[in-house]
Amino acid sequence: MGIKDLFLKLYGRPAPKESAGECLGQHGKKTSKSRIVTVMNQKGGCGKTTTAINLSACLAEMGYRVLLVDLDPQAHASLNLGVDTHKLRKSIYHVLSRPDVPLHEIIHDTYSENLKIAPSNSFLSSALVDLVNRVGREEILKNRLGPARAGFDYIFIDCPPSLNILTINALAASDGLLIPVQVQYFSLEGMNDLFTTVDLVKSTLNPGLSIMGIVPTLFDKRTKLSRIMLDALKDYFKGQLLNTVISLSSTLAEAPIYRKPIILYCPNSKGAHDYRSLAEEITQNER
Repeated sequence: MGIKDLFLKLYGRPAPKESAGECLGQHGKKTSKSRIVTVMNQKGGCGKTTTAINLSACLAEMGYRVLLVDLDPQAHASLNLGVDTHKLRKSIYHVLSRPDVPLHEIIHDTYSENLKIAPSNSFLSSALVDLVNRVGREEILKNRLGPARAGFDYIFIDCPPSLNILTINALAASDGLLIPVQVQYFSLEGMNDLFTTVDLVKSTLNPGLSIMGIVPTLFDKRTKLSRIMLDALKDYFKGQLLNTVISLSSTLAEAPIYRKPIILYCPNSKGAHDYRSLAEEITQNER
């Protein structure tokens, strides 16, 4: 039995209800001018925040109006877009915990007039406790994002690498879910829990939620194992795996040090090319 067969035997096969293209609305099913998209995987180190930042930047480069909502207490998306999180007077935490703080009060400009950030900081960890007894706690973010839809073409939500009240809020607020998956043997650990949560949110809070696509990340074409695993992921996620593959890249790893998305740090790099391709694929599928 080969590595690919062992992988599929270990994880079994999911039962996708829709293809990535259908989720993205290529058949004219798009219901609004703007899209709210959660970028999520409870497994850390899969390129989740890297994808949220760089996809947002590439869509902004294409002329789309983009808001990135940092819903991770680690605040890496905020830091990578130049926000000094230690000096924030208000953040997404205040929007969630205080009805008197509207979303527009916390939105920060970035290097691009087309890209805005709703920043986070470590205070957001307190929301896990603060929201426990709130009525309608699962839909607070949905209600706060509603007025912002008219001002943006895309709103991306960068989630923490866990399943909790913050991620439930993100899923309840979103039209689609984008899942970065590292091309490695244990990449699917915890995915069944994620799909179960998505199904629960669809059945109780947000029937319009769909899996927008699954993005292979950190692919090392130099190794046979990576190539085998990419084929296995294609078999496993039939119809849901996007065509764009994000390759392992030293420049992608370096860009956060300089607080820049890859298209600014190294615009002609493989990483920049990959994320531009991902942005193109998403917009093409929506037409």
